[in-house]
Amino acid sequence: MNGLRRHGARIAITLLPVALMLLHAAGVWRLPLLVRLDQFIYDTRLRATMPGTLDPRIVIVDIDELSLQQLGQWPWSRDKLARLTDELMGRQGAAVLGFDVLFAEPDTSSGLPVLRQLAGGPWHDDPKFAAEVERLAPQLDHDALFAKSLANRRVALGYYFTRAAEARATGRLPVPALPTEALPPGGDYAAPWNGFGANIPLLATAAPAAGFFNVVLDSSEDGVVRSVPLLARYDGPDARRGYYESLALVVHRLIERSPPALTPVFAPDSSRGEGSPALEALQLGTGTSRVRVPVDPSASMLVPFRGPGGARGGSFRYVAAASVLAGALAAGELEGKVVLIGTTAPGLQDLRSTPVGAVFPGVEVHANIISGLLDRRLLVAPDYAAGYELVTVLGAGLLLAVGLSLLSAARATLLALLTGAALTGLNSWLYLDAGLVLPLAAALVMVPLAFAFSMSWGYFVEARASRSLARLFGTYVPPQLVEEMRADPTRYSMRAQGKQLTVMFCDMRGFTRLSEQMAPVELQAFLNAVFSRLTRIISEHRGTIDKYMGDCVMAFWGAPVDTPGHAALAVEAALEMAAAVREINDKHRHSGRPEISVGIGINTGLMSVGDMGSAVRRSYTVVGDAVNLASRLEGLSSHYGVEILASAATQSAAPGFVWQELDLVRVKGKARAVRIYAPVSRMGDSAEGSPEALVQWARTLDAYRAQDWHRAQHLLAPLLAADAKKVLYQLYAERLASLALRPKDPDWDGATRFDSK
Repeated sequence: MNGLRRHGARIAITLLPVALMLLHAAGVWRLPLLVRLDQFIYDTRLRATMPGTLDPRIVIVDIDELSLQQLGQWPWSRDKLARLTDELMGRQGAAVLGFDVLFAEPDTSSGLPVLRQLAGGPWHDDPKFAAEVERLAPQLDHDALFAKSLANRRVALGYYFTRAAEARATGRLPVPALPTEALPPGGDYAAPWNGFGANIPLLATAAPAAGFFNVVLDSSEDGVVRSVPLLARYDGPDARRGYYESLALVVHRLIERSPPALTPVFAPDSSRGEGSPALEALQLGTGTSRVRVPVDPSASMLVPFRGPGGARGGSFRYVAAASVLAGALAAGELEGKVVLIGTTAPGLQDLRSTPVGAVFPGVEVHANIISGLLDRRLLVAPDYAAGYELVTVLGAGLLLAVGLSLLSAARATLLALLTGAALTGLNSWLYLDAGLVLPLAAALVMVPLAFAFSMSWGYFVEARASRSLARLFGTYVPPQLVEEMRADPTRYSMRAQGKQLTVMFCDMRGFTRLSEQMAPVELQAFLNAVFSRLTRIISEHRGTIDKYMGDCVMAFWGAPVDTPGHAALAVEAALEMAAAVREINDKHRHSGRPEISVGIGINTGLMSVGDMGSAVRRSYTVVGDAVNLASRLEGLSSHYGVEILASAATQSAAPGFVWQELDLVRVKGKARAVRIYAPVSRMGDSAEGSPEALVQWARTLDAYRAQDWHRAQHLLAPLLAADAKKVLYQLYAERLASLALRPKDPDWDGATRFDSK
């Protein structure tokens, strides 16, 4: 929780692109670029997952350029179309025939109307002429011939709807699939139209099954046909109002030999407009032939393309209309097939732009829909797509906002990549497994934007603060502590504050004699080497270097980074520093140089820490009585013949060591006496001297403070005999010798006063 608060600004910045994507997903502010990207993703995935195989059930009879060259420009005379129909439905044995062309005007190419006009006009006095005209009429009435070929066969004609300020209608529409009242009022369930161009009544009567072939009703801005309407609502004159079927639906119904049963299916607990339920699917047919076709709220379905369009696309067999009329196909070659008659000739303007081809025959769009309906291979953009987009953007956005702020750059990059992969994987799985077409662009764009915003804030704001912190503290603080501080730079500053810390003074002794035997450059190198080693030990134990003062180094623990157990770390560092100096002395003995020693004073207590100094020079340091006491203890270490001297506060805060109490002292500037200790060893290590000796010394010290001089001398004697060179024992032997003849002083507290620094 502290980490989240610490990175609150970065999290908020990261959420900005998330908020933008949420506005897009909610429809408040639709971003055209994201719409285009979703279309691109859909198109790419559609092309990658198309079957790419031939559907042998459907054949397209193509009014292509070759057919136009051989049979003349379109429209052809209806007698040719009658022969084409008879060839397909008779000799070839096609199961269903669908026309993706319109027969909106009577065929006058035979001249029959002119002949009849002559028979009733200038030549009305010639009954033989009129009789001959009527005798030839059955062969010259091409519309009647065509109607006869259509009658009583499974044939579907095509027509189109229009919408204009002034409604116009030609031809005759079939019976609507659903009356207007079949769908709830107030909902725009299908595009409304007020005009149409349909087939002439004679043909419409002969082939009552017909469907509209409007492909683009509400085209996307890029003009690519991805979905087509299955229903259209007609509200104009000259025909019954209601909902009409598309050509593909009518052909499918003829294939299944099902009655014109069509049932709308609404999404549960949903509403559109003023309380109108959302259209979810159309249920076609009844019984075993029933199929549920998912549609969008405007009754359009996504086209389940099989592959690239055209004769070379490989999805459907193309046969030139001229070849069929010429009898080039063997009898029964198309038996049981669904035949669609359409055109790929550019001049007839039935070429579309689709996700699988920029020039795609309109007739093949219908073929793909029919194929998809037969295979139940249907895609759906569900009504909850917007909700899915909101949830994925919000969920992934929150994950990134928190994760990117808390993780390192490498792990943050991995998180962003995994999040993008997970979003893509989930979306693709739903597409492949359930045919769900769900938006992905907003979530995918959000991921790199959130990453860029987070990393930019981290680099330009947090990293700048971190670099500034490193510049401020890098000289004093160990690198590992600087890295910890960089995790939350706002917690650290140079501002002075009172804290419980441990401070150490380490003075190098014997330096004067050493400087007399070394050249300045050699002495500098030696001093730098010693200080570097001591500094490394301090840093390894999380200490902060305060300053170097000639041959003395000052350090403290517990700031700027809070360090639990800072007293123990300081004592541990002091023991290692003393051992390091002993190693240096071993080398000096072999080289004949004077030995050096160190005196270390350690104290734990309340002190002020921060950036202090003058306008000319400032440094991060500690000040206070507790600091002064540590300095005094460093000076007293040589008096007691020990390398390390610590206060009672440090001794009690570092219980993991074996301690030897040395004395009770009253130093200059301190009114109260302070107990001082020397660390003998780490707990569990082999101690300097035996435990019995430490117990014997403690009894000696008790007798000394009780002013029992004789007993103290008696207890000290064996210790002195065992270690006559120990300065501490010698010091107390001298004290006891001078105090032996004194009477007890009732005001004596056993403290030794030191008036010098």
